[in-house]
Amino acid sequence: MLHDRVLVEVDREAGERRSSGGIVIPATAAMGARRLAWSKVVAVGPQARAVEVGDKVLFDAEDKSEVEVHGELYVVMRERDVHAVAAERVGDQATGLYL
Repeated sequence: MLHDRVLVEVDREAGERRSSGGIVIPATAAMGARRLAWSKVVAVGPQARAVEVGDKVLFDAEDKSEVEVHGELYVVMRERDVHAVAAERVGDQATGLYL
């Protein structure tokens, strides 16, 4: 990875969703608001400061650049495009969610 880039794996289960009433909402359904997605970080560049491998990051799924590596689909983005980081490394000190 170069500079402040972050590589995250694509969530395959983010397709269909089910509403609280049991209605199936397909992945192709247009949403009124933009929907953010959580993904696990698999690699980071040397200039990334707040994100480490294994963290979960929240990002805008519409502003993503997909790349295929060894048959697996990943998303490459700059660290500044990450909206939030959920990290277990913080432990009991704080919530582990940085916004």
